[in-house]
Amino acid sequence: MTDESQEPYRHRTPRPVYVMIADELAAEIAEAAVDSPIASENDIQQRWGVARATARHAIAELRERGLVYTVAGRGSFVAPAT
Repeated sequence: MTDESQEPYRHRTPRPVYVMIADELAAEIAEAAVDSPIASENDIQQRWGVARATARHAIAELRERGLVYTVAGRGSFVAPAT
C-alpha cells in the first residue's frame, strides 16, 4: 500500500509534477524575505517523494519564473522582485 502523504501529486492531474511542486514553492517564496534560502534538491526529494531530476526541474522552473537565483555550491535563494 502506498502512503498518500509521500506521493501527493502522482496520477492526479496531467500537469507535470515539477510544475506543481514549483507552484507550491512559489507560494512559499511569496512570503519569504529576499535572499532567503529555498528548499534544497534533497529537501524537495524527501518532502514530495520525487526523483532528484524532478527536484532540479522544479528549481529550474522557479529560476525561469525569476523567483529564485542559484549560487553554485551554496543553493538557491529568493530573488528580488523585478
